[in-house]
Amino acid sequence: MFNEFSPLKKKIFRIMDNNGKIKKSKWTPELSDQDLVKAYKDMLFARTADLQIVSYQRQGRIYTYPPNLGQEAIHAAAGSIIRKEDWLVPAFREMGVYLAKGMSLLEIFLYYMGNEDGSKMKNANKVLPLAVPIASQLLHASGIGYEINYNDKKEVVFTFVGDGGTSEGDFHEALNFAGVWKAPVVFIVQNNQYGISTPFKMQTASDGIAIKSEAYGIKGIQVDGNDYFAMYVATKAAAEAALNCEGPVLIEAVTYRKGAHTTSDDPTKYRTKEEEDLWAKTDPLDRMKKHLISKKLWSDEEEEKLVKEYKKEVDRQFEEAENYPEYPINEVFDNLYADKPQDLVDQQREYEKFLKWKANLK
Repeated sequence: MFNEFSPLKKKIFRIMDNNGKIKKSKWTPELSDQDLVKAYKDMLFARTADLQIVSYQRQGRIYTYPPNLGQEAIHAAAGSIIRKEDWLVPAFREMGVYLAKGMSLLEIFLYYMGNEDGSKMKNANKVLPLAVPIASQLLHASGIGYEINYNDKKEVVFTFVGDGGTSEGDFHEALNFAGVWKAPVVFIVQNNQYGISTPFKMQTASDGIAIKSEAYGIKGIQVDGNDYFAMYVATKAAAEAALNCEGPVLIEAVTYRKGAHTTSDDPTKYRTKEEEDLWAKTDPLDRMKKHLISKKLWSDEEEEKLVKEYKKEVDRQFEEAENYPEYPINEVFDNLYADKPQDLVDQQREYEKFLKWKANLK
């Protein structure tokens, strides 16, 4: 498929249209009805949790949070492909993949509450911590891929970045290194059209991101990131290529960030309602839902009941996070250096002042 949909041919890989109808039956994956329903449930749970987290943040119950709204198909597809023995090297906007890998909502809540226990991910095998420094994680992914080859393992590294991250030097260095050493890394760029407030057209003169794979001598493909079927097929093909020692693959998942960049952002300042309405027609959950209904596998009544159950579960885990024991300050500041440098001493002092201020508000 990488030859047929080479970025040089300027063809986007798509299987399902906006109405949930299959347009390219040749590429339709052989998934059971049970698999399809599970995929939709995974997307629905991630969206329900995401919307509730934004609500918690607006209530002042959690710190700054980056919404995943609109990008669920990418996560659900990757989550259904990644194996226990594979590596996940995330950025910070891949909730569905975290959950598929074994990270709990409780840990996600704790992370965004500033509790270090959120990064322990007790049931998640081979997952690196969330990476807020833009694109730095891609170098880690390439390094892990090199180690996999060095020790002749059968593992794949899945790593993520946004379109804004492709403007960082780390992105290009990681692709170059992985390409030279044929590291088994699947690079998934979530092109959600904005690097915070910078539109994609102002980030690169290239015709998309996938075409950059040509410069590094690796496989690349541009995919409709809101089409679960297309993302599933492309991600699976990329993982198989990596396992077959064919080197890394760059997937450009074309999507749209329906929410804000983070809860500190106001997207109305840099994009129009007309643009948002246009992209709303491509919504990944709407498309999958229409497909399932056409196959008589889903109904609005069933969804309404399930969402209520999901909301209760999200609330339960959030309440558990709110009542979680406070993280000892000394474990944050005392365990990095034998002799604590002055800047860290100052940081600890400032943080302790903040905690006292917060306590006085109650």
